[in-house]
Amino acid sequence: MDNSAMPFGQAANFTAQESFMTSTTSVYQLVSCNGCGKQIHSSALACPGCGAPQPAAQLVTDKRILPAMLLCFFLGCFGIHRFYVGKVGTGILQLLTLGGLGIWALIDLIIIVVGSFTDSEGRKIKQWT
Repeated sequence: MDNSAMPFGQAANFTAQESFMTSTTSVYQLVSCNGCGKQIHSSALACPGCGAPQPAAQLVTDKRILPAMLLCFFLGCFGIHRFYVGKVGTGILQLLTLGGLGIWALIDLIIIVVGSFTDSEGRKIKQWT
């Protein structure tokens, strides 16, 4: 970027910020803002540049797809996979309705396999093991 078009103070700030971003890219993971496309830290809840909220799906969960899938496949009628991810309320509902007579459990199995199932805090379960 051409610093001659900026006032003196902004050019100095840009250089310092650019230096900081280059020195931290190896330590911190940077992602693009959903609003403006600016590089921001992966744990940022909102973009410091435009203020656009970032999705909570970027947060990491300790739950895994494989155990959730196996629990859903073998014990889905009892909602055990929902207890595993911390969704106790809907786990009890599945237990009482036998997984929505199997339909709810089947839908959950499909959602788990495609990687769109979330834990109790709304974080997507992305890792298999």
